[in-house]
Parts: sequence; C-alpha cells; structure tokens
Amino acid sequence: MPMHQTVIGEEALKQLAMVGETPDLIVGCTGGGSNFAGLFLPFLREKPAGRMQPVMRAVEPAACPSFTRGRYGYDFGDTAGFAPLSKMHTLGHDFVPDPIHAGGLRYHGMSPLLSHMFELGIFEAVAKPQRACFAAGVTFARTEGIVPAPEPTHALAATIEEAERCAQTGEEKVILTVLCGHGFFDMSAYQRFLSGEMDDYELSQDRIDAALTRLPDLDV
Repeated sequence: MPMHQTVIGEEALKQLAMVGETPDLIVGCTGGGSNFAGLFLPFLREKPAGRMQPVMRAVEPAACPSFTRGRYGYDFGDTAGFAPLSKMHTLGHDFVPDPIHAGGLRYHGMSPLLSHMFELGIFEAVAKPQRACFAAGVTFARTEGIVPAPEPTHALAATIEEAERCAQTGEEKVILTVLCGHGFFDMSAYQRFLSGEMDDYELSQDRIDAALTRLPDLDV
C-alpha cells in the first residue's frame, strides 16, 4: 500500500482542525484499498491517542464483494497466477465480475494490510448495488456541481444513506468521505442509469464458491 496515498487523510485532518471538527464516521470506496487506506489511516493514528473515535466504513460493489463475501486466505494478485502469493480477502484470482460500471473497484482481491485490519475488526465493510451508487452520484452532481467517477459513488451512497438516517433521528454527525476522480469519461454510464437501462447484478453464492475452489492449496 503506497504511503503517499495517506496525504489524503493528512490533509483531511488539517482541514477538519481548521473548522474545529472531528469525524464521527469515515467512509471510503474500496477496490484494492488504496483510496480508503489513504483516507482513514491517519485518523487511525488518532484513535489510540484519544483525540477522536470515528467509525470507519469501507464500501465495495455488490457485484465484486471481496470484503463482505470473499474468503480471507492466500491468493495471487494477478489473473495468470504469476504474482507472489499474499494473504487477502479474495473472490479468487480468476474471478471475472459482471459488466458493472465500477471503475477500479472490480479487482478480485483486497490489500493484505486492509484485509488483516478488517479481520481485527478495525473497520467495517458494506456492499452497494450500482444503481444506488449512480443515484448518489446524480444527487451529488446536482447539489455540488461535480460529476463523480463511478468509484467514489459507492462511498457517496453510504454517506448519503447515513446522512438521511441522521436527519430522521435528529442525530448530529460529522461524516467524512473523499471524492476521487470525475465522471466525465463515464457519461455513457450515467446516461444508461438515467434512461433506466442500467441493471443491478447480485453476485450468486454459486459463482463465489466456484471461484474460491481455485485458490492455491496451501497448508498454512
């Protein structure tokens, strides 16, 4: 996991300090994990020091759910099986996701570092279907004037969901997420969503089970 990604979280820490706030919830999209890790790792440093206690939530595609439905074990990072084995949450190195518009979140596995931290219960994970994500992207574009890429719409869907829940309960909560990329190269996907042509793909357990049978057989 490249450490330079943590500049995202370090900047967010300073920006929140400028307005005298600390986050109650940190939400990030996850494919391989660099975006989410870059956002939340600096905040993880703050928790043991007692300066803040945010809940941290990873959001992945329901059609490629390595955290929420994958297996924690040794697997290859590449489809051909040439890369070194790593212990990760995985759907199997030759798993091929459905034709979803999720950008870089279509990877079969998750960062070994994040996978280990997830096993320790340091953060939680949820999966979102693509239509809910694009609905969140449209809402964000209409309110903020920025068309988000498909990847961060997963985090936006979970962020909006939590904000709506707080509005109903009256709970005050500071929610932090990160926007990583614009959607100008994915306007055809937004067109499919707005025209009603986009489908949700719910990954069947049979497909997951079949892919996991091809994991390396290691007695570790």
